[in-house]
Amino acid sequence: MDRYKWKTSETLRSLLCELVSWDSQTLTDGERTFSAKLKMKLEQLSYFQEHPEQLALHDAGLGRSTLTALYQHPDAVETVVLISHFDTVQTEEYGVLEPLAYHPEELTKKLLEYKQELPLAARVDLESGNYLFGRGTMDMKMGLALHMQLIEKASVEQWPINLLLTTVPDEEVNSAGMRAAVKALGRLRDEYGLSYKLFLNSEPSFSQGPADTNEYIYSGTIGKIMPAALFYGKETHVGEPLKGMTANYIASFLTQRMEWNEKFRETDLGESTPLPVSLQQKDLKFQYSTQTPYRAAALYNVFLFKRTAAEVMDLFEEVARDAMEACNESYQAICEREQMKGIGKVKVLRYEQLLAHATGKLGAAEVERLKAQVLAHEEWDDREKSIRIVDDLMIQCQELAPATVLLYAPPYYPAVNSSHDPFIQEAIHLIQETAKPFGISLEQIHYFNGICDLSYVNYDDMANGWTSFERNTPVWGDSYNIPFEEMGELRAPVLNVGPFGKDAHQKTERLHVESAFKEMPVLLETLIQKLFCKKVDVA
Repeated sequence: MDRYKWKTSETLRSLLCELVSWDSQTLTDGERTFSAKLKMKLEQLSYFQEHPEQLALHDAGLGRSTLTALYQHPDAVETVVLISHFDTVQTEEYGVLEPLAYHPEELTKKLLEYKQELPLAARVDLESGNYLFGRGTMDMKMGLALHMQLIEKASVEQWPINLLLTTVPDEEVNSAGMRAAVKALGRLRDEYGLSYKLFLNSEPSFSQGPADTNEYIYSGTIGKIMPAALFYGKETHVGEPLKGMTANYIASFLTQRMEWNEKFRETDLGESTPLPVSLQQKDLKFQYSTQTPYRAAALYNVFLFKRTAAEVMDLFEEVARDAMEACNESYQAICEREQMKGIGKVKVLRYEQLLAHATGKLGAAEVERLKAQVLAHEEWDDREKSIRIVDDLMIQCQELAPATVLLYAPPYYPAVNSSHDPFIQEAIHLIQETAKPFGISLEQIHYFNGICDLSYVNYDDMANGWTSFERNTPVWGDSYNIPFEEMGELRAPVLNVGPFGKDAHQKTERLHVESAFKEMPVLLETLIQKLFCKKVDVA
């Protein structure tokens, strides 16, 4: 009797299609039930029938669970952690084909009837027969399927290494799953005496342009942080505009200086972060009226390589002070032209300063009550809650107005990089050599250019720059936390090796069949066998 369920290309493809068919869009019932289904799937393996305690679910909030599956060799301490996520983005863009979005085989066939509606590159790939289309095929249920194949082979063949499969929900929004996994990884390390030697993710290899068909491996992942601002002006009637100051007017000065500001660009190892842009800007009026909008908010996306949260906040404040100086000069000139006194100069302060002022004025209990009122709005996400907490505090502290209050809004992904680690350099060389017989020239990229759960391991911040994030994030400790100290204890290099695909988060999302089902299984097994099991050949 064949002891393998997913050893061949055909059975691996069937496994992927089954995983994809389990609709697991972020923040849906499908995401909540996925990990239980996966646990039942892994329970079919003989190893976990004999060691059921090594297959576990860990609470990730909102009814969701992170799943861990530990294969442990009796003589091994060294452990490779296999990281993936199972949530996907929405599927509305599929239009009439949306019912097939989670059925790759059927969707790929049906798309042939709609091929004239596809972009040229997607149409060529579809007609080639070399791609499998569908939501989650590329991003990233194929990575999970590859890890399941690895852990099955290791358990059947008794590889002298420990493998810890860790798959999480919510990578696409707040990474609540991986943040919960950090503590689970710490507990499992202590309980089973594990020594983590590598955090291996299998996010897909992203093309670097429309015509790019190169495949990549990544020795790090880019970071992301979201500076935000609450703009508080002075209300007035539109018939008397200069008796007030709109928040939109104030916001325009900061947004102009944040968009594409090269001060936030970082360069490392020949790679550069994308420039910052605004992700949201809005006034906070709930309904239309002829009262001017005197409260507004904006969120700005900033990518990171080396900078800490403290360094970004210092730079953000520098840009904000420059913006408000320009705002005040412009406003003063208008007041002089119209022979009006004006309402004063716009101040710049951080959330931590506003919080201290409000606590001194209102008392800690009243501040906590105001925060609790906002946090009780389950329909608001962490970004909206952050803005509304600052807004409520400013309403009670209008003596500070006009003002621009600087804060952080979730999520925060620290950058991580292992390019200089000798072990990673050896691993990359090995993978590149293994890929040559397939005719693949794997190129190294130092920072994975998509958000990745590897951000929450191997954390290194000797200056404790994260405390600036803690002090200036209004929802910190309530609806959002990052276990920085535990992340710092998960010391091992990171590597991302995954299948080639195209158009993640688009209706043309697709997975390269040869890469996924023939090449990548050999590359991943060779990596682990030669580096950890000291075997020369992979069967």
